Amino acid sequence: MTKTKRKRAPRTFGKEKAALLYAELAKDRPNPKTELDFVNPYTLVVAVALSAQATDVGVNKATKELFKVADTPEKMLTLGLEGVEQHVKTIGLWRNKAKNVIALSQMIIDEFGGEVPQTRDELVRLPGVGRKTANVVLNEAFGQPTIAVDTHIFRVSNRTGLAPGKDPDQVEDSLERTTPDEYKLGAHHWLILHGRYTCVARKPKCWTCSIHHLCKFKDKTPDPATVSSLGPKTPRRKAKAKK
Repeated sequence: MTKTKRKRAPRTFGKEKAALLYAELAKDRPNPKTELDFVNPYTLVVAVALSAQATDVGVNKATKELFKVADTPEKMLTLGLEGVEQHVKTIGLWRNKAKNVIALSQMIIDEFGGEVPQTRDELVRLPGVGRKTANVVLNEAFGQPTIAVDTHIFRVSNRTGLAPGKDPDQVEDSLERTTPDEYKLGAHHWLILHGRYTCVARKPKCWTCSIHHLCKFKDKTPDPATVSSLGPKTPRRKAKAKK
């Protein structure tokens, strides 16, 4: 009989090296927070549900006026589907998202007494709320050390070698194992903001990166100021002073 090879879990940084990475990221952002605007746990649920396949900036523009008139599930139902649609139609997939906002508002009232639930299992029951959305709400609204793996965190975790994985669930498991407890509350925000502004998808800004010395990415991007299409620039020689 041939023995089947056991699949090895992807090698992560390990907690000591991960602690160094988070410590560096924390220097730039000591108190990281979501860039979505919200006024209470309910409006955060709505904002995160609206943010799927949309930018935080775009969502904030739409919810600025929406949350002035509907910052509770009761007020959102009073506003109605057409009212919600009028506020969110600048966001991608707005028709379906508006329906989800009304449906999740109704469920929060009917099944949770008008209060946003504080467990992942309950949150993912809400229409338009998946595991990632639930983790964001638990972390930001209720201070639970959850990590929501979006495209930015997935990229940073794999590119740096911090917590590689083939899919978001595997990356989340890796991050849970390798992230020291003292950094778990801020890990989600540090990684997402680093991926959004520094470790960007096409050309990571490695020359500005505070964790470049820890990162395992082989093809680090050089500083454009020192590189041209003809190759690395050489410093100009100083002209000799005339005698």
